[in-house]
Amino acid sequence: MSAIEEVRQAAATLVTNFGAGRVPQYFGCFSADADFIFYTHNEHLTSRVAYEELWKSWEAEINFKVLSCTSSDQHIRLLSPTAAVFTHNVSTTVSTTDGTDVVLERETIVFELINGSWIAVHEHLSPQP
Repeated sequence: MSAIEEVRQAAATLVTNFGAGRVPQYFGCFSADADFIFYTHNEHLTSRVAYEELWKSWEAEINFKVLSCTSSDQHIRLLSPTAAVFTHNVSTTVSTTDGTDVVLERETIVFELINGSWIAVHEHLSPQP
C-alpha cells in the first residue's frame, strides 16, 4: 500500500471513530503531544490530554455527543516519507442539551509516520464558508 493510501486509511479510521462516537478509539488516533486549534475554543490545545479534558467538559456541561460525521472533498499531500497533510470538509451531527445540530466545517489534520503507523499530530478546524 502506498503512503497516500495509508494516510487515507488512517484518516478514515479517525473520522469513522469520531462519527460513531467511539471516543477512546478516536483519541487513540492522535499522538500524546498532538495539538489542536478549534475556532469554537479560545485556547490552543497543546496535548491530547488537554483535548480529552475539554471533551469531557462538553459531555458534563452540555451532554455533548457526536451522532455522525461525513467526510468529503478529501486531499492528501505527502510532505516527506514520514509527514502528510490531510484536508477535507466535514458534516457532523451532534447532540447537546440544546438539541441536535449539523455542523459544517473544514479540517486539516497533519499525520506523522511513527513506529510504522500514521498518527495524527495536529488538527485545525474552521467553519465552512
